[in-house]
Amino acid sequence: MKQAKNVDEYIAAAPKDMQPKLKEIRSAIRKVAPDAVESISYGMPFYSYKGEQGFKGRLVYFGLLKSSIALYMRPQDLEPYMNEVAEYKSTKSALQFPLDRAPPVSLIRKLVREAMKRHYAGAQTSHTRAKKRGQAKSLDAQIRKGHT
Repeated sequence: MKQAKNVDEYIAAAPKDMQPKLKEIRSAIRKVAPDAVESISYGMPFYSYKGEQGFKGRLVYFGLLKSSIALYMRPQDLEPYMNEVAEYKSTKSALQFPLDRAPPVSLIRKLVREAMKRHYAGAQTSHTRAKKRGQAKSLDAQIRKGHT
């Protein structure tokens, strides 16, 4: 695939039969992380926490490989779910979904939602700690109301 400038270009450059699967994954991420900033990084779709920079700001990447679609997350966001993702090929920071099966949309939503909750509950400084706790509570309220 040619180097895409945005996620729409990335999906459009993929083989036609893979585009619906990539769109499903994108939609799953956007549904639970509507405020995440979408861009291209390392040649694939990337989502960051409201544009935060650096490793701690990374939420999720996804990309089309030769024999799978990969989902990349921070190890601490994927590790608690290793039993749930055992049917997929995995590393400490990546899952690979076979091309001949539908993407596990509910699993992707759960992983991204939980990563966001951990991120907003985590403490970096006393100033951001209070802000992130409020965001985590807000996210929990949205989840209870069924908005994610």
